[in-house]
Amino acid sequence: MTDLDNMKREAMIIPVSGSVLLPDTSTMIQLTEKNEERLMKLKERAMTLIALPQKNNKKQSDVKQEDLYSNGVIFTINGLQEVENGVRLIVNLRERVSVKNPWFEGEIIYGEYDLFPDVIDLNEENQKSILTHLKQIVNDISGYFTEGEQFLTTLNHINDINYFIVYLSRFIMITQEERYELLSMDSLKERSLRFMDHLLQQKESIELQLQISEKYTEKANKYYRENMLREQMKAIQEELNEGRSSARKDNDYRIKIEESNMPDDVKDIAYEELDKLNMQGTNGSEYSTIRNYLDLLIQLPWGKEEIRPIDLEAARRILNEQHYGLDKVKKRIIQHLAVMQLNKEKRGSILLLAGPPGTGKTSLGKSIAEALGRKYIRVSLGGIRDEAEIRGHRRTYIGSMPGRIIQNIRKAGTNHPVMVLDEVDKLMMGGYSGDPASALLEVLDPEQNNTFTDHYLDIPYDLSDVFFIATANSLDSIPVPLLDRMEVINISSYTTEEKFHIGKDHLLPAVQKAHGLTGEQLAVSDEVLREIISEYTSEAGVRGLKRRLETLARAASEKIVSEGENAVYTVKKEDLQEVLGRMVSHHDKAQADNPAGVVTGLAWTPVGGEILFIEATNMPGNGEVILTGKLGDVMKESARISLSLLKSRLPLDAINFKERDLHIHVPSGAVPKDGPSAGIALFTALASLITGKKVDAALAMTGEITLRGAVLPIGGLKEKLLGAQRAGIKKVLIPKENEIDLKEVPDEVKNEITIIAVETVEDVLREALGISLPRIENLFKQPFFGKFAV
Repeated sequence: MTDLDNMKREAMIIPVSGSVLLPDTSTMIQLTEKNEERLMKLKERAMTLIALPQKNNKKQSDVKQEDLYSNGVIFTINGLQEVENGVRLIVNLRERVSVKNPWFEGEIIYGEYDLFPDVIDLNEENQKSILTHLKQIVNDISGYFTEGEQFLTTLNHINDINYFIVYLSRFIMITQEERYELLSMDSLKERSLRFMDHLLQQKESIELQLQISEKYTEKANKYYRENMLREQMKAIQEELNEGRSSARKDNDYRIKIEESNMPDDVKDIAYEELDKLNMQGTNGSEYSTIRNYLDLLIQLPWGKEEIRPIDLEAARRILNEQHYGLDKVKKRIIQHLAVMQLNKEKRGSILLLAGPPGTGKTSLGKSIAEALGRKYIRVSLGGIRDEAEIRGHRRTYIGSMPGRIIQNIRKAGTNHPVMVLDEVDKLMMGGYSGDPASALLEVLDPEQNNTFTDHYLDIPYDLSDVFFIATANSLDSIPVPLLDRMEVINISSYTTEEKFHIGKDHLLPAVQKAHGLTGEQLAVSDEVLREIISEYTSEAGVRGLKRRLETLARAASEKIVSEGENAVYTVKKEDLQEVLGRMVSHHDKAQADNPAGVVTGLAWTPVGGEILFIEATNMPGNGEVILTGKLGDVMKESARISLSLLKSRLPLDAINFKERDLHIHVPSGAVPKDGPSAGIALFTALASLITGKKVDAALAMTGEITLRGAVLPIGGLKEKLLGAQRAGIKKVLIPKENEIDLKEVPDEVKNEITIIAVETVEDVLREALGISLPRIENLFKQPFFGKFAV
């Protein structure tokens, strides 16, 4: 102590990090960089040396004044060894000091210091007691480790608290600030108790980690045992040579990738995924995801496939055999196939078959596939609200999978199938899951679908060779951009005659076969079949007719099983109500006589055409026009136009409209009715009421009118004429501009009904009431107040 007191209070400072420095102990100091000048001074051992803790782990050459703590320890060198990465010093730590005013000379640090020794506030007995307690804590901790006994042997030979702390601090987790705090404490008692706190915290931390590790190890051991059992089973199978060759072949992805027709860029991606798979191993978290992706890449058909020439005669024959009627539709399809045959680049096409339910849209797609010799795929889109159903899920999601397009291409095993997108009009639009209709834009656009990118596949895939056929019941709910990408073929309702032939030639044999019956066991006459169609079904297609025939087949099966296989079930007209229940269809029939003010009109419905009666009457009132029958706005406007037109055309001096109310009613009041095509019927009903002239009950009419008296064209003419034929109508007035549509009307209808085209309301009055009026151009030259010309 005296020698140190007489020494000059300047010293060379050695920065130290990661160690606890306490007086009267020995330790090792590592200098990470060689500095020749500093090394020479250390070897001379002429200066006082101070080990001063750093606040951080900077290189010793980068240390600044602010990086150093103020308290350190004087040390003397017992050994010096130059090593590859610096200098190693074996030192004796002596007195604690407080450093002030440090300065730098090059990379060497000097400073002034003051001594401040430890306060020894523990007697020898208390020191032994604390040291024993510290060793006991360490003994408890060492019990958790396999090499604990050797470690305890070393500690048991230490009898100094400071030396115990310096030695043990290298093995416990305490921060640089906590290490410096132990040095800065004056009291040996406080330092001992603080170090005891660190040991207890370390013990608790180790116990917690061991508890967690024990739980994890239990699960890991179970997983390890299962893997070991699998490996042993695999080894046994290999030893017995069971399934070795096939397993090797199935799992050799590299061979499968090489043998596939993938483009080079896709092969590169497949090989990258295969490398990831091998790095993952069977226990990897992404092993199954990568394997599923590789399976998809390998199973998808890549490259262009040879498409056989189209045989138009065979296609025409197949369509005719499998579908009765639909001549216009089949002609359009044959024309489309002919274009595909001539234009080899037009191998992928997009058709939209639009029409009522049950009219054969989906089965037409199957027939087209058969005619082309291609695989048939049907994708139901009704009710889909998630874009991922079309474009797939990204592989980052758990349970991700490709979209329906790619899934069905893989299932078909060919990249040029006929794919029917069923019920495209029933896609759910928008929402938080994206818009599936918008996702279809890329699929159905010939300019884009050669690089269709499924989110799961994440590689452009060529859909240009796929023949897409979409089906829909209505075009109204299909977005315009999507509709613009498809060629629309409208399919109208079946006529009664078409339903009869479909039922007789297709449905009845199919139902008999499905129920194990022969044609002799279930006999249905033509008259009975027509009765079922007209009175027990009400539809545009033939699904309801098939269900009715199935009901008859079940009744026949019951009778044959009860009475024996020789029993015959002949369906009679009078038995239909007992077997099928009450009639579901009621069609208006032409009346024997229509009073003045009643006219027969024609209406279009989704299940076919119908006649409807327009009834008009007048009564005392104040000039009000009453419209009933659940009429829509357009039909109400037609009634008002008819009244205005009537006032402008006929001499009505005898009627004071201010004192009379007009009431127009269309029966079946619970059924909504709308549209402009009843215009001439409303006009004729009012004209008949006012003139007192009756309209022929066998005459019906359809057409829109204007205030100029022109008769404009209407839609659904074919269905309306079929309804008129069924109702017993013999003469029909149609707009002149609809004459071109008569070629779609079956000849049987045109042979039974006299069809007269009209251009103006004057033509209508002449044909319906026998009234001749001057043309409108003569009407405005001079007022017309003469009598009716008959």
